[in-house]
Amino acid sequence: MIIAVDGPSGSGKSSTARGVASRLGLRFLDTGATYRAVTWSAMEHGLDLDDPAAVAERARELRLEISTDPTRQFVIADGTDVTTAIREPRISESVSKIATNLDVRKELIRRQRAVIDAAQPSGGIVVEGRDIATVVATDAELKVLLTADQDARMARRGAELAAGSVTAEQLRDQIVRRDADDATVSEFQVASDGAVTIDSTHLSLEEVIDVISRLAKEAEAARRES
Repeated sequence: MIIAVDGPSGSGKSSTARGVASRLGLRFLDTGATYRAVTWSAMEHGLDLDDPAAVAERARELRLEISTDPTRQFVIADGTDVTTAIREPRISESVSKIATNLDVRKELIRRQRAVIDAAQPSGGIVVEGRDIATVVATDAELKVLLTADQDARMARRGAELAAGSVTAEQLRDQIVRRDADDATVSEFQVASDGAVTIDSTHLSLEEVIDVISRLAKEAEAARRES
């Protein structure tokens, strides 16, 4: 089974998708981490992020290992554990330049699909990102668009970051500007065909996990009946 969870920054995609995967015994893939890993690698190599060809070549050359265990997440880029480093403000401020590079997207979508395929023998995977239902895994049995109002999204993202590690201006940049940039290459603010929209503004994390887990079980039952 493939469960696709799309949505804007701060909507709770990662925590929700990881929680659903743990609840249902599935694998988990944070596709945003792959873009962050390329961002980190390009910066480590001193590349001009506005040079799309050079950054795309770095993406193709990058040795990337990403955990699909929802209880133990890690990202290793070219032999370096970057699990923490890719969440730094400097990465968040630059990742949209990578995510809007069409050649980088092509390479990372190829890698993401390989991870999804590899997870199928173990029962399936919950994949979260921007364009999972519309591009990466269009055949997902359950497609979810997870939304929340801007104030809630900013509050959640702020709570995820270490106290004092990011300014209010940086936080707004991570939410508002990144969404605007990413919207130029992927549609994640309108539900795709067959997707269920869940507004999590006034729901707790456990409540959202409950809803998606129930929908997943219903989708699995319907598939077996057919």
